Amino acid sequence: MQKPLNEMTLVFLSRSANESFSRSAAAAFFSQLDPTVEELADIKTAVSEAVTNCIVHAYRETLGKIKMTARIYEGGQVYIQIKDTGCGIPDVKQAMEPLFTTCETGERAGLGFAVMQSFMDKVSVHSKPGKGTTVTLRKTLSSKTANDPQSR
Repeated sequence: MQKPLNEMTLVFLSRSANESFSRSAAAAFFSQLDPTVEELADIKTAVSEAVTNCIVHAYRETLGKIKMTARIYEGGQVYIQIKDTGCGIPDVKQAMEPLFTTCETGERAGLGFAVMQSFMDKVSVHSKPGKGTTVTLRKTLSSKTANDPQSR
């Protein structure tokens, strides 16, 4: 892969309050590309879903660290990686099926990965039980600034 034009990394605890923080941080970082309101909303929603999965599923009743890396590449390509060192996912393919959830309280709809896939161009998930999960989100923005590196 090519060298990023810009990059940031955040590490934060798996507290509910940090879900909105991560969403806002991603939006602030990618705003330098002058995305459309819809593109920014798509990114924020996908980040929110990925971070919520870490908080609710990866660490369940404990606190752990979540690492979010965001990168900008030529041509308005955005890359977001959200990584935890929680319980991991035994069957990623099953977990990505719409309506599948490990939540036993009935409070979760099991649509997190489906939502991420609907708002991003590509979503990949790598996980090892007992080691954690890495979700990678990719999207190409259409804005003039995103596609013209000279305008930055």
